[in-house]
Amino acid sequence: MVNLNKLNVVKNDNPFVTNNPTSWCPGCGNFSILDSINQVLYEEGLTPQDVLMVSGIGQAAKLPHYIHAHGLNTLHGRALPAAMGAQAANNSVKMLVTSGDGDTYGEGGNHFLHNVRRNLDLVHIVHDNQIYGLTKGQGSPTTALGQKTRLQFDGMRHEPLNPVALAISLGCTFVARSFSGDPKHLQKTIKAALDHKGYALIDVMQPCVSFNEVNTFKWYKERVFEIASDHDVTDKVKAFELAQTFGDEGIPIGILYREESPSFMERIPHIDRPLVDYVRKPEDIDSLLNRMID
Repeated sequence: MVNLNKLNVVKNDNPFVTNNPTSWCPGCGNFSILDSINQVLYEEGLTPQDVLMVSGIGQAAKLPHYIHAHGLNTLHGRALPAAMGAQAANNSVKMLVTSGDGDTYGEGGNHFLHNVRRNLDLVHIVHDNQIYGLTKGQGSPTTALGQKTRLQFDGMRHEPLNPVALAISLGCTFVARSFSGDPKHLQKTIKAALDHKGYALIDVMQPCVSFNEVNTFKWYKERVFEIASDHDVTDKVKAFELAQTFGDEGIPIGILYREESPSFMERIPHIDRPLVDYVRKPEDIDSLLNRMID
């Protein structure tokens, strides 16, 4: 019998692929995101030692447990500040943050704002299923106005957050939208984000097959369309217009906006070398420990 909770194998020789059992529901959009990340890292010639996956709390945040690479699973909404600390200590690894819409734009909203300002050199893949999946179906910051959920049984009473429009307005240097039901497009977008120097946000439309009965794979496939190849990604006005296009009028996917700007580590470089390259021996802290004990 096929175990539907096993990971989909992308390539047998892909060192990032594991056989770890998952807690995701069969058919979850997270599987496509995981497979796409595995495939891109493999095609980029990276090794598990070259990559650090950082996450918070939620179904999306479990992804580092299912990929063979360095992983840092942090607190709810706190993936970005933890990633900043890791990058300050060692900026030689490729860093990817995976988190959900609630984890990123709800609990982590304050960190999201300031991460845009700092322009950390990382790829942030947000699994945006417009629902809190781990806690069984409450409305999230991106749930549509009026949409009924397990908690908001009479419909959401607040306007949804538009994360890509917000990111563009804040000056984010790479803003993209993709769809987990189109893995080829998602892989292309992740590759472009990895090549970007600075903070790259990819808001991925990721259907929750258990708790979101509105934004299904069918619903998205009837609405998503790829942004025209001649779109000027440096045109902030046009990017903002595309970012505000959503729902029955269509959902444009692709790179909405991109600009070149000094990254966090370029603005605040190490004095001589990363902290990880400093060699310390246990006896170096003996005097400190003795003072604490005394």
